[in-house]
Amino acid sequence: MLVRRLSLQGWLACLGLVFLCAAPLAAQDNRTLRSPILSLDQERLFARSAFGQRIAAELQADSLVLESENRRIEAALEAEEKDLTVRRPAMSPEAFRALADAFDTKVQRIRTEQVAKARDLAQRNEEAQLQFLDTARPVLEQLMLDTGAVAIIDPRSVVMSLSVIDVTEEARRRIDAIIGDGRKQNMPVAPPEAPAPAPEPPDDVPPAGSD
Repeated sequence: MLVRRLSLQGWLACLGLVFLCAAPLAAQDNRTLRSPILSLDQERLFARSAFGQRIAAELQADSLVLESENRRIEAALEAEEKDLTVRRPAMSPEAFRALADAFDTKVQRIRTEQVAKARDLAQRNEEAQLQFLDTARPVLEQLMLDTGAVAIIDPRSVVMSLSVIDVTEEARRRIDAIIGDGRKQNMPVAPPEAPAPAPEPPDDVPPAGSD
């Protein structure tokens, strides 16, 4: 996200130079908000926007589904491990080692798959933010024209200023009015593939005491 953020900041800086000549005229038409430099908190803008809140709700729901799946998988693996432990006294060391190694391989595979699903959720959030900011660009352009601004900066990069106006809430209001939660503009963020069902103990493992 840092590279993306820097990229957006560069775009905003260039945009400010493009609108430099038009800024004085636009500023004269605006009576309530005038500043050559605007401050915009991108994270707060996304989090408070209707689009950002919809994405957060969807990701929260998918996270709960993943957590439930993880619990079911953990329970199934624990049951399989206990079965192996019960059967161990009746098995030869070689036979038990073969089953134990196969079980360990299975656990590692499942763990890798579940971690990948969690990463997919995080990636969906990042992609949604980029999509949101890209869609919001025309709104930010108009906001700069309306306020006579020549640049939009990140408030975290400002040490001290008397002329910077925070337009995060104004930008959020305008963006919500135009794109809302993104549904009407067909801006859904595609969810990952449906999770695989929780694993069950293999059918070819006989019950305890059958050896």
